[in-house]
Amino acid sequence: MLWKKQIGTGYSAPAIRDGRLVLFHRVKNEEIVQAFDVKTAKPLWQHSYPTRYRDPFGYNNGPRCSPLLTEKHCFTYGAEGVLHCLDVKTGKPLWQRKTAEEFQIPEAFFGVGASPVLEGDLLIVMVGGQPNSTMVAFNKDTGKTVWESVGQKTWEGKPATGWPGEPLVRWNRFEKLASYATPTLATVNGRRMLFSLTRQGLAGMNPRDGSVLFSRWFRSRVNESVNAANPVVSGNRVFCSAAYYGVGSFLLEVGEDGKSFTEIWSTNQRRKANRRAEAALEIHWTTPILHDGHLYAFSGRNEPDSLFRCVELATGEVKWSREERWRAYTTKQPNVYGRGSAVLAEGKLFVLGEGGLLGLFEANPAKPVELGRHQVPELKYPCWAAPILSDKRLYVRSEDYLICFDIAK
Repeated sequence: MLWKKQIGTGYSAPAIRDGRLVLFHRVKNEEIVQAFDVKTAKPLWQHSYPTRYRDPFGYNNGPRCSPLLTEKHCFTYGAEGVLHCLDVKTGKPLWQRKTAEEFQIPEAFFGVGASPVLEGDLLIVMVGGQPNSTMVAFNKDTGKTVWESVGQKTWEGKPATGWPGEPLVRWNRFEKLASYATPTLATVNGRRMLFSLTRQGLAGMNPRDGSVLFSRWFRSRVNESVNAANPVVSGNRVFCSAAYYGVGSFLLEVGEDGKSFTEIWSTNQRRKANRRAEAALEIHWTTPILHDGHLYAFSGRNEPDSLFRCVELATGEVKWSREERWRAYTTKQPNVYGRGSAVLAEGKLFVLGEGGLLGLFEANPAKPVELGRHQVPELKYPCWAAPILSDKRLYVRSEDYLICFDIAK
């Protein structure tokens, strides 16, 4: 351990660039954006503003979205939907948008949770505004709205794929639109595309103008449900997963025109063939790691049914699965990973379990190989921010602590 800091609440992973670590957290009734020297944790600057957010389900009240850093800017998106652009060197505010006041946004279940992404001069944000402002692009330098897209025009009258016997989608103006999945940008078939896993499903988009190229319905029948894992793109294929009430996973192949797709496999396909068919992955909130054609992820809606799994992307076949609670019972180990997050480096997975257990695994599709583990004393449940790796240092956080480890060896 190189250093540790007591911090405020939140699920926002820190961001690192040009020797600065930027942390987004909450202390008392303020959301705070704070920059530190990445090696020494010496404070560099701080920007704070008041917040009144209260999680209706009793989870913590801190920000969920991670800071986005460029050479000049630091963008943050708070739990109440306040979008900030700060000078990354000084913390001076350059512009802000209060999205909850400016757009017709139904209140989300757990606050705002999808981090912004950049495409050229566009800051693209999952705002969740009715009726057609799920996704909004802002000019990164001025904060002015450039385009709004996805909503009623996308889903009205479309079939709810996987809901046999149910009618076409009928839109209402109080339906929640935003999910907790950060959009993914990728070049597919030579074309830049934006993949937004919204509350209703996946929208494949042109990031320059916001036009919807295709959509695929993907959500639970149950209202109290979320999509939270980011889409994963490999070549011209897109993988999505969710854990609420059996929605499962799917893999799409995007057509040459960018406007069509073929479903390679899905949980629904398998269950139509066999009602007892197992879902490959049912991911609650962590984005899977793709390595050499295999996905590594924690599957399961809750901690007791968590499974650390390796799944072949092309087929959805489960290559191996560790049942975390059963493993704890049989090995008498008091700590298991539960649902966790991971980061990949040099063929190894650095895993952070939600109870603060830090682990090192081989990215091995043949079998799970755990190389080491360490229960970090300062970290308690819930550790829901993914670990960050930079310059052979690993940064992990909980609701109380931010800790830096030297992992050069």
